Amino acid sequence: MTAAAELTCFASADGDLAYREAGAGDLVVLVHSGFADHRVFDAVIPDLAGTHRVIAVDVRGHGASANATRPFRWADDLAGLLRHLDAGPAVLVGVSMGGVIVSDTLLEYPELVRAAVVCGASTGEFEDSDPWHKEIQAATARALAAGDVEGWLKAFLNYVPGPHRTLDQVDPDILRRLREMALNTLSKHTPGEKDWHVPVTDTWSRVPDIDVPVLTVNGALETADVIAAAQRLADGVRHGRAVLIEGTGHYPNMERPAEFTAVIREFLRTL
Repeated sequence: MTAAAELTCFASADGDLAYREAGAGDLVVLVHSGFADHRVFDAVIPDLAGTHRVIAVDVRGHGASANATRPFRWADDLAGLLRHLDAGPAVLVGVSMGGVIVSDTLLEYPELVRAAVVCGASTGEFEDSDPWHKEIQAATARALAAGDVEGWLKAFLNYVPGPHRTLDQVDPDILRRLREMALNTLSKHTPGEKDWHVPVTDTWSRVPDIDVPVLTVNGALETADVIAAAQRLADGVRHGRAVLIEGTGHYPNMERPAEFTAVIREFLRTL
């Protein structure tokens, strides 16, 4: 895990929220996928930090950040951090759950966002109907209900190859790193604990109000539903564009970090 000395804590209204900071310049904030933490961007941060101030957060209930003790929204947490940083509107980059947090923040706090990259996601009201995805959701739910951590991890890691590959076609080090992050996040929680998260609602109807540049990024091996929803988001905002990265699925930031960073850099040059 990233050394504690490399993390800074922001005192939110409900416990400390951790983030890693690197570089200087215009602000780019990276928001990680579910059950992981800021380390999903380990291969991305050094490159972006060469020209930008990069903040990679651990969202509430993940990594080194506090768990919730009362109702919360991740968008509110992110807005609180952005105000704490006092660095002007930021470019937000989110992967999977992090992409949903980014789109939520766009809708709830447009004054804090200069532009956004949404990867492997669209809005929080999207549901992937792909049978492959439904089976993983069912398998993870069964394992959690039974307290079967290994069974949960086995099902969860299948998100990495996507529906068109098998686990043995993925770099084992990526699987190892995701497993380590997921185990760390799971260890922060107890079976049956209350879920304090409050979802942002009425999202799709508000998408046309988004008036900053939005780039959606997906691995070409992602499910068709996710890719279609990302295209819907890109088409629905006033300044949107969609990009596919070949040879990867749900985690292009880990499987294809050079291509992922190049796409972000190209986007940043247009701002």
